[in-house]
Amino acid sequence: MAEKNMFKNLISPIQAWLLSQGRCVGCGEELSKGQRKVVRGQTTVTCRCGRIFIHNHQTDTYRRALFNEI
Repeated sequence: MAEKNMFKNLISPIQAWLLSQGRCVGCGEELSKGQRKVVRGQTTVTCRCGRIFIHNHQTDTYRRALFNEI
């Protein structure tokens, strides 16, 4: 279990940095190139690798979508 937490501690800052740059946490592709769709009043962005993100237009930031938001 400790190895799992150590792995998460190493990966989390990298994923946060990629999201702050507007890039996918899986493949590094720019999320501005992703497929956009409005779902329940929120803009979802689907990357070419299949990961789904929520785009906040006010702050121009992205975050991973939760299962109940898809």
